[in-house]
Amino acid sequence: MAGQPRAHNHSREYPKHPLIGIGIIVLRGEEVLLIKRGRPPAQFAWSLPGGGQELGETAEAAARRELLEETGLTVGPLTLIAHVDSIHRDEHDFVQFHYTILDFAAVYKGGEIKAGDDVIDIAWVHPKQFDAYELWAEARRVIGLAVSKLRLGISLNPAP
Repeated sequence: MAGQPRAHNHSREYPKHPLIGIGIIVLRGEEVLLIKRGRPPAQFAWSLPGGGQELGETAEAAARRELLEETGLTVGPLTLIAHVDSIHRDEHDFVQFHYTILDFAAVYKGGEIKAGDDVIDIAWVHPKQFDAYELWAEARRVIGLAVSKLRLGISLNPAP
């Protein structure tokens, strides 16, 4: 068996380094904003709004940009909730995909939601309905962390 397979130009498969992804948990009462992805990766899957961090962009700026592009929303202060290491190996145990995902949370304050060109649908979903949306287990976990902070009275949007 030779070494690790090489990535194709601009491919997310078999990367040389982990890719940075951003997720945004937007809470409206007990509901969470979910999007249905219109493009790979995870095309046609329901997930949190988010995407890749661009070179020279802060993680928070990436979160705000992705939220605006995918939903038309802007939010106030963001709180870093968790990070997720998403590492997928192929049948030969080579790292096929490797993402480090930073999940931020914010409380919905208002504004019109509009699906971006890479989003098929948008929904406000109560956690009890997550099964119907086949939401990724890690997304459920980080949403749970954000909701728990709110229930404990820990502000998601602390004053500067």
